[in-house]
Amino acid sequence: MLDHSRLFHIGIRVADLAAAMDEVGPRCGVTWASVQDRPMAVWLPTEGPVVLQLALTYSVEGPVHLELMQGPVGSIWDGNDAPGAHHFGYWSDDVRADTESLLADGWTLKLAANAPDEGYGRFTYVRSPQGYLVEPVSIGAKPRFERWWAGFATTFELDVLQSQRWITSQVACESVP
Repeated sequence: MLDHSRLFHIGIRVADLAAAMDEVGPRCGVTWASVQDRPMAVWLPTEGPVVLQLALTYSVEGPVHLELMQGPVGSIWDGNDAPGAHHFGYWSDDVRADTESLLADGWTLKLAANAPDEGYGRFTYVRSPQGYLVEPVSIGAKPRFERWWAGFATTFELDVLQSQRWITSQVACESVP
């Protein structure tokens, strides 16, 4: 079950991250953490493991942060076709259990950090039958987010390294006859 008191961000898809930061920041009275623009290794139900480029930032101010995301055309993060509010992020003590509970209630898995047989990883996107999209995020990531919001640009270096290792391993596997 999702605990509304653990809602920590609203994900917003945008077509132009810099323009959205300039537009939203002053009007909402928020400032932005450093922009992260990196390949994200994720798992999609229709494609399996893929790497998608994602540029994102979060408002420094909370307790419910604004997340602006700009992703590739045709991806779940594409802000060109339907910009605006996209998902609601909740801290989760157990992403696997929360995701499987939602799936058992008829929700649909849209994306995960890892394949289901690998426990889904540190986050998932799960959509309700009525369209409510949630992102259970591992509470274990909270200290990294807090450092990022406090101004440390290297918060996600581990994620980038993991993505690069995954990309390298996929290329190596594909090049083996």
